[in-house]
Amino acid sequence: MKKTVKSMVQEAMDVITTYSIEDAQALHGMDDVQFVDLRDVRELERDGVIPGAFHAPRGMLEFWACADSPYHKPVFSSGRKLVLFCAAGWRSALATKTLQDMGFDDVGHIDGGFDAWKKAGAPVAAKPARAAKPR
Repeated sequence: MKKTVKSMVQEAMDVITTYSIEDAQALHGMDDVQFVDLRDVRELERDGVIPGAFHAPRGMLEFWACADSPYHKPVFSSGRKLVLFCAAGWRSALATKTLQDMGFDDVGHIDGGFDAWKKAGAPVAAKPARAAKPR
């Protein structure tokens, strides 16, 4: 029997840590916590960003998180608690489960994602402009 996205998200939600908006706001800005934004760059440009969040497009997460990968990003081996989010919480639920499966212990996601964060009046900023590459 095929699985649906909804069932996959529910299976993930059953075994991952989910932070309420209030809990996520309390974690935001702490030295031992790193927020990770899984949204597509177009979503960041259109809707804004959570200040200080590291952008890791969902399609690159496993490659950037794996220390053995040639694409590894040090933010994922920093030892900091990882708080993942997407727009509504579905991609981040699946991503949190994936990181747990990869051996990450201190990882969770934000209930309702960026949309709920923004609606709650939590800090949001414009996406910083990308620096032009020298020619």
